[in-house]
Amino acid sequence: MSRFFHGDSSSESSSSDEEELYSEEEEEQSEGESEEDSEESSSSDDEKDNVTGAKRFIKGESSDEESDAEDVRVVKSAKDKRLEEVEGTVKLIENAEKINDWAVISAGKRSPPIYTLTSQFDKLNRQVVKLMQSGTTPKIYIKAIADLEDFMNETIAKSKVTTKKMNATNARGLNAVKQRIRKNNKDYMTLIEQYRSDKTGYMESDEEEEVIAAERPSRPSQRLVLEDEAGDGEGFSTVGRGGKTLQYTAESILKHLRTIIESRGKKNTDRNEQIRVMEKLYEVATTPYQKIRVLLALISTRFDLTTGAASFMSQEQWKLAEHEFNTLLQVLESNPDYIVVENAEEWEDDEKPPTVQAGEKLKIPGSIVSFVERLDDELTRSLQHIDPHTAEYIERLADEGALYTKVVRGMLYLEKFAKDDKLQTPQESINRTIIRRLEHVYFKPSQVVTILEDNTWKAIPASLNSGITPRGKADASALVHTLCTYLYQHSEGIIRARAMLCQIYFLALHDQYYRARDMMLMSHLQETISSFDINTQILFNRTLVQVGLCAFRAGLIYEAQNSLQEICGSGRQKELLAQGVMIQRYSQVSPEQERLERQRQLPFHMHINLELLECVYLTCSMLLEIPLLAQTGSSPDLKKRIISKTYRRMLEYHERQIFTGPPENTRDHVMQASKALAAGEWKKCSEFIHSIKIWDLMSRPDDIKKMLSEQIQEEGLRTYLFTYAPFYDTLSVSTLASMFELPERKVAAVVSKMISHEELAAALDQVNSAIIFRKGVELSRLQSLALTLSDKASGLIESNERTLEQRTQGTAGAFERSGQQGGRGGRTGGRGRGDSRGGRGGAGNRRGGQQFTGGALDSRQGGAVRA
Repeated sequence: MSRFFHGDSSSESSSSDEEELYSEEEEEQSEGESEEDSEESSSSDDEKDNVTGAKRFIKGESSDEESDAEDVRVVKSAKDKRLEEVEGTVKLIENAEKINDWAVISAGKRSPPIYTLTSQFDKLNRQVVKLMQSGTTPKIYIKAIADLEDFMNETIAKSKVTTKKMNATNARGLNAVKQRIRKNNKDYMTLIEQYRSDKTGYMESDEEEEVIAAERPSRPSQRLVLEDEAGDGEGFSTVGRGGKTLQYTAESILKHLRTIIESRGKKNTDRNEQIRVMEKLYEVATTPYQKIRVLLALISTRFDLTTGAASFMSQEQWKLAEHEFNTLLQVLESNPDYIVVENAEEWEDDEKPPTVQAGEKLKIPGSIVSFVERLDDELTRSLQHIDPHTAEYIERLADEGALYTKVVRGMLYLEKFAKDDKLQTPQESINRTIIRRLEHVYFKPSQVVTILEDNTWKAIPASLNSGITPRGKADASALVHTLCTYLYQHSEGIIRARAMLCQIYFLALHDQYYRARDMMLMSHLQETISSFDINTQILFNRTLVQVGLCAFRAGLIYEAQNSLQEICGSGRQKELLAQGVMIQRYSQVSPEQERLERQRQLPFHMHINLELLECVYLTCSMLLEIPLLAQTGSSPDLKKRIISKTYRRMLEYHERQIFTGPPENTRDHVMQASKALAAGEWKKCSEFIHSIKIWDLMSRPDDIKKMLSEQIQEEGLRTYLFTYAPFYDTLSVSTLASMFELPERKVAAVVSKMISHEELAAALDQVNSAIIFRKGVELSRLQSLALTLSDKASGLIESNERTLEQRTQGTAGAFERSGQQGGRGGRTGGRGRGDSRGGRGGAGNRRGGQQFTGGALDSRQGGAVRA
């Protein structure tokens, strides 16, 4: 009967609705209340059945018998409800077995839960966990999982015999549920064996045990138990479910490890607690297999502490991980029968550890090279976040020596097993370790590399040696060459390209310009670098810059400027060299792109000094641009050519300044030196360049300044000749030598080079030691402008004729007048007019010269010859 008809029973029924407690004592009370409620409701129903006459039709006085039967509420305990849920799930599994349904969840799609056997199996396991909190395992559950395993084995056996194949959905479902059933049934193997030995007798005692378990008023909980014998030294010990004290023994190590590994990546997982548990497991581990498994899981869990790109591993945790990795290598080196490889199968039996057969090696799944890379990446990330101008950065950088030792030791371990063909060790693992070692060496001076190698081999046991880089050979150049040669032979793609760039960088850093240049040209990386990843492109930019600096130190100004032009001329040196993020005001950079850009930044100790780079670039541009400006200024009809647009803009901005004070920075020094060189004051120019203090950061600064003085003298001589050649008929070589403080042989060599390149219209009289200038036709400013106008008009006529020929499809000759050549005659006339000047034809042919195009006086020379 509905509780709305009786006010006195509504309170009792509502209290039964709120019965959701899990303690057995409250369940008994709720059962008692339900019995009283049912008695009262039944008595009231009997009274109402005896009512006759008109009272039968009064509202609220009686009800239909059918409605009474439907409205009877049966109050059940929480445990009974869960048992019913388990029974319902078992029935669904049995129905799925009858139709052979092995469907599983895949690719984000899932079948309806009522039809999926795998989903119902997972649901059954979740329901049983709540029932097992009372301390008993339902026998209906043991029966269900035992029958399910038997049915699975039967299905597998039939699929092997029959020719008819199972459909793809069922096959995937069978493979998925097979692993889950076997893994789950291991924990109940004893009960399953009891059930299979006597199925009828095992199930008959089910009700009795359930009743006994229900009468026990105990509530499982987790608490701390005070113990004097065991604990953490403070009288406490860790307890698990059911209030049992957790004891870590050598036999239970694999079970605890599996529990920790399965919870990896899940939410609300206390990783610090897992680390503490694994540290205790390592203390009780006795066999090498147990130690290796615990260390592999422990190191991985430490790396999981730092999730996200914004955070980095603390120094304490990093050192602990580095120490544990060193311990892992020691265990592996002392037990050669156990090897850690990536392609090994995982051992499933947690009860029985694997045994090593004589003459065989036990493969344990893991990756040594991944630990090496992660240690390296975490150290780099921490250096990115630390202020480089503090003592903390120096302290953190000291860990690089320990990391380099672990990299070399990991390389020795992988190299040892690569020689055994039976193990099938992937070559890529050794290549990845070698490239990590190379990337810690290539940017360092040879003296630093030698010290680093000596300290590394001292820390490695004397029994270990390498076949690739033997012990005792600490020569930095030989080490880099050996590592790169190995990678050239055994790798391809990005690792090979990075090895080549590292070797070129190392050669350029140690002033071997020609070898570095030849390797860069022969590699053809400049043609394919755009297809590589961004980190490799950054390494290419760094290598290109280092080659340019090497050319500058060697006195090759033109080659240095060419190498640095692409990086320094863009104005994005920081971004291209990964030494800073340049956020522009109106840029469309998303936060994700900015985050990735910051991740790619190099640590401060790997930076190339950008101020030094700018100083070298501007100095090289000055030594090339100032003579070129003088050359084009003395010959107005010569086509203008720009070597460095960046330098030209700076020079024009400096010349527009009304008042120029003393130079304050590197750029001001170079600009004022350029102005002095253009005016012929080469000594003043040299003083400005030498006063730049940043030259002291380069190796052998005195040699650099001496080389710059010689270059300034030579370019000052060229600028003087370009500027004042029209005003001389002859000029003594000795006079030029005294003006620029150069030997006469040097002056004669410079003048001869200019004459041979057709930059100077003159002849060298070696008998009288003089320069004889050849005078051509002097053109006024108006004549020069008229010639320029005629050239542009000729180009316009040619373009019009080409357009006309395309539209008339080759019938342009129909429009020509009789006796004349029309437009084509005009084009020929234009060429004749150019030939009458003589010099323009020669200038056009010289555009492929070695350094400069055109000449200042060659038009006059041609006119004089033809006259």
